[in-house]
Amino acid sequence: MNLNKIHNIYFIGIGGIGMSALARYFHANNKHVAGYDKTQTENTDSLVDNGITVHYEDSMSQIDPVFLDYETTLIVYTPAISNNHKALSYFKSQKNFRVLKRAEVLGLITGNTFCLAVAGTHGKTTTTSILGHLLYECDVELTAFLGGISENYHSNLILKGTEVSVVEADEYDRSFLTLSPDLACITSMDADHLDIYGDASALIKTFKEFTEKIKPNGKLFVKNGLPLKGITYGIEDDSDYSAQNIKIINGAYVFDVKTPKTTLERVQFNLPGRHNLSNALIALAMAVEYGCPQPQLAKALASYAGVKRRFTYQIKTNDLVFIDDYAHHPEEINAVHQAVREMYPNQYVLAVFQPHLYSRTKDFVDEFAKSLSRFDEVLLLDIYPARELPIAGITSKWLLDKINNKNKQLISKKEIVSKIKESPAQIIITIGAGDIGEEVKYIKKALSVAS
Repeated sequence: MNLNKIHNIYFIGIGGIGMSALARYFHANNKHVAGYDKTQTENTDSLVDNGITVHYEDSMSQIDPVFLDYETTLIVYTPAISNNHKALSYFKSQKNFRVLKRAEVLGLITGNTFCLAVAGTHGKTTTTSILGHLLYECDVELTAFLGGISENYHSNLILKGTEVSVVEADEYDRSFLTLSPDLACITSMDADHLDIYGDASALIKTFKEFTEKIKPNGKLFVKNGLPLKGITYGIEDDSDYSAQNIKIINGAYVFDVKTPKTTLERVQFNLPGRHNLSNALIALAMAVEYGCPQPQLAKALASYAGVKRRFTYQIKTNDLVFIDDYAHHPEEINAVHQAVREMYPNQYVLAVFQPHLYSRTKDFVDEFAKSLSRFDEVLLLDIYPARELPIAGITSKWLLDKINNKNKQLISKKEIVSKIKESPAQIIITIGAGDIGEEVKYIKKALSVAS
């Protein structure tokens, strides 16, 4: 498909983080862009502020007639949209319309660029945003599609040229198999999305298929210990790229990076948690292999500010700390716990968690219970269903009963603020990938007033 001949792009599920990045990209390239989403959010409001039309009713009458010209229109949808969506069903039924998944469009955009892709069940968004920032600061002409809002650029799109693309290679629905990267990394291959894959072995097989998509002269980077051959990276080990002599100075990591050819000394990185340190290391490694000057890279890494909802400080005072994080898998919750204990070793920590998907809760209930039991107190919300229908017996109460912690409660969203205020916690963390993120501003306001 020649995207130059497409003038109108209509998005079904435009408010999704990956979809909205594509919408911003096409809008910046002077395409006529509009779309539908089920719910109005900060993300959809931001699109509207940028001049993109968004509507919230699934009705063909809401769609500008210009998008009904199949010769000049591309329809983009996300797999999170139900198959019985009226507009999606209509466009799919009209054989002349070009209807593509988000990942397929991303493959088209990046196919003619030098592509750096970040894959893995955890760490994709942070790693991609670090890598995009490093290349940007090294004056690379790039477009970076991010799975979160970068604190440096206040957007999920970094736009500085078209020679290089930086993308998240999303394993959900096998989306990353549409990419053909020059440089790719795999951060982790923990079991996830078992509603799609069935079992962990199928997921691992698909990751191996992704490695076969790398261009003939390309390079694969893998976290040390994964069952794949490539350039390895790790923390305080014998990897090709290794973080060593790690210290925490004034709340930031200061460390050396051993590369295959040299050592970068006293590199600074300001995000907490060993998982983030690992993300920074692989982003640095990919930027080095791309050819960026190492002194410039070290300076760029020190200026990286993070991604919204990835261990984001909402309040940080001597008396109260409020952190928000997107973690929705047991391993991600473990990473959050490690980070908060490293930074605040003697403080009472309250976790407010919203489980994401019935299927994920069912598949990992014991692991979730173990991860959550490690906090001093847990407030548990109902499961956020996203694209799923309820599964009999799979409830937050079921998970709550498995949590080994006497300080635990099942609460509603309207009770969040009052229950937090009742807690003696000095450190408060909201965790989850559902709509708990929409509650953060209200919690922050209430706690700021209280403090």
